[in-house]
Amino acid sequence: MRAFWARFRRRPPALFGLAVLVLVLLVAVGGPSLYRQDPWDLAGRPFSPPFGQFPLGTDTLGRDLAAGVIHGARVSLLVGLVATAVALSLGTAIGAVAGYRGGWVDDALMRLTEFFQTIPSFIFAVVLVAIFQPSLRSIVAAIAMVSWPAVARLVRGEFIALRHREFVQACEALGMPERAIIFRQILPNAAGPVIVTGSLMVATAVLLESGLSFLGLGDPNLMSWGFMIGSSRSVLRQAWWMSAVPGVAILLTVLALNLVGEGLNDALNPRLRQR
Repeated sequence: MRAFWARFRRRPPALFGLAVLVLVLLVAVGGPSLYRQDPWDLAGRPFSPPFGQFPLGTDTLGRDLAAGVIHGARVSLLVGLVATAVALSLGTAIGAVAGYRGGWVDDALMRLTEFFQTIPSFIFAVVLVAIFQPSLRSIVAAIAMVSWPAVARLVRGEFIALRHREFVQACEALGMPERAIIFRQILPNAAGPVIVTGSLMVATAVLLESGLSFLGLGDPNLMSWGFMIGSSRSVLRQAWWMSAVPGVAILLTVLALNLVGEGLNDALNPRLRQR
């Protein structure tokens, strides 16, 4: 861990991204307890500009934008983390089995993966959420369904590269069960690229959730950044801050996640360790 942190902190952009991400996490976890305004309450006059009675202003109905940003951080990060965890689990399992077993099992699983990859991700997510009704569960499931194929192909490639290494052959000669070889021997050696991909997938999941909420397919009981932008797009010229505030929140969060992902890639990639 010391060597990993030493390599990671040599990248100033990665440290900046980590600092922003920690700030967003603190806002998501502790913000609703410290700033108790309900984001759905009509708190004041509509179209109030920032830095007045309300720190970030109000929207077209008089709802506090600061409360919306704080509660939206929790929703966006929750959807991003849970959807990424589901996609990583599914994609890793499919890719591991395909790469280790090979043959017709590999062909069948890769054809299934390619089928999902031929469908445009965002359109597929919109269709899934529309079919199963907008809710937090359906959004997480939809994002996971469009995200796992890339993980499966990555893990399959790593397993093919490691499948015939000496330590794997030694485990097979000792009679170790196939499941143990896959998940206890090969998978830990392929974890680096999977971790980096997972960090970048969280950013993509945040963008997908924001896009769905912008189109009115978010959970109607939860305030989110995409919903805030969508509800204020008709007054963009008159009240720019209503779209700009949640838009900047999305920008900073996605930028931070990508910078952290690049830092993880540099720290975990053995070819870059000597740079």
